[in-house]
Amino acid sequence: MEPTRTAPYLLLWSAPDENRESRRRYAMRRYLTLDDAPGRLPRAVRLVADRRGTGAVRGAAVAGTVDEAVGALSGGHPPRPPRHRPVVLLFPGQGTQHLGMATGLYGYEPLFTRALDQVFAALGPEGHRLRDEWLSGHPDVPLDDATRAQPLLFGIGYALGRMVLGWGVTPAALLGHSVGELVAATVAGVFTLPDAVRVLRDRVDAAVATGPGGMLAVAASVDELAGYLPTGGQVAVAAVNAPRQTLLAGPDPQLREVEEKLRADGLTCRRAAARQAFHSPVMNRAAERGRDLVAAVRPGAPAWPLYSGYTGGPLDAARAVRPEFWARQLADPVLFWPALDALLATGDHLLLEAGPGQGLTAIARQHRAVRSGASTAVPLLPARPGPPEHDRRTLLTAAGQLWTEGHALEPPAPDPLCP
Repeated sequence: MEPTRTAPYLLLWSAPDENRESRRRYAMRRYLTLDDAPGRLPRAVRLVADRRGTGAVRGAAVAGTVDEAVGALSGGHPPRPPRHRPVVLLFPGQGTQHLGMATGLYGYEPLFTRALDQVFAALGPEGHRLRDEWLSGHPDVPLDDATRAQPLLFGIGYALGRMVLGWGVTPAALLGHSVGELVAATVAGVFTLPDAVRVLRDRVDAAVATGPGGMLAVAASVDELAGYLPTGGQVAVAAVNAPRQTLLAGPDPQLREVEEKLRADGLTCRRAAARQAFHSPVMNRAAERGRDLVAAVRPGAPAWPLYSGYTGGPLDAARAVRPEFWARQLADPVLFWPALDALLATGDHLLLEAGPGQGLTAIARQHRAVRSGASTAVPLLPARPGPPEHDRRTLLTAAGQLWTEGHALEPPAPDPLCP
């Protein structure tokens, strides 16, 4: 389908110094208020895009109406030198999915739409059905099931990642959570898109075959939970998301027993949106089954630095090409917080979450490097379901943040950002 630009719009501008930036905004407001013909806001966006320059003082505003644009341009906008912090792409995994996620970008954001269509095409006939269910908001199978959540999270994350690259942004690193690590690896070139989709489909089939299971988020550290997880049991730590945010996983009956004990002892628990026990011993056989397929597609070295939730740090080229590493991801725990901590220890960054829910953004904002303002976490999608405009505003706000940080947003950026 051919993407179509509609409101809201993103205005980007710059000037060599504070005085000229102020005059620039005044001229933009005057243009908007004097021209009362229909379509003046889209024309203003095109005009600003043509003359935005690359000055040291930068501004950005998202507006859906002329009045909103004038109000944004009338604000203080205290000038700040661009910080030029390197960009890191974060890709979320199972549990962040929700009905309508990112549908507001499909048919609106050209780069996103084209990349997601490539994923649906790689999935074959089931990809077309998946797209129709996703757009309708009425999946034939519950969205939390691996057959729906996994391919949609992969496709949306991949499309967002390719879109940011298409804006001219070169990532300093990529970090994914669970299926998000497969997305990161594909964006970084470890897998081709067709091969990644083959691996994904095999993982989904293997996970579904393990039977009903679930995942449980607990507000406690790994050490605090040790006594609740008997040695050799099927319930295990599935993810370390933050120092006191741990995810457990296992078969339904056993996980329910653990949950009851935790609640009885006053620990806060919440079921994650999953119908399979990812990253638990339940998946051991499924992981063994997937090794041959990964070996057949021959993963390569990443084009950009990858941080892994399975190593808790950087992923070197030697490990990135090993089939065992990728096959074990179904069963091994996700060490997201250690990986994030290792990444942020290398310097200040602008973290872009490329997926629904803002879960990784919320986790990153707990880190001392983000709390201090040295690094910043910015989502590309809203935290919860809403109308299509919410998807678009969140995306454009993130693009504006990239611009004011000092990133060039070189062509083909005018295509996704301007009508």
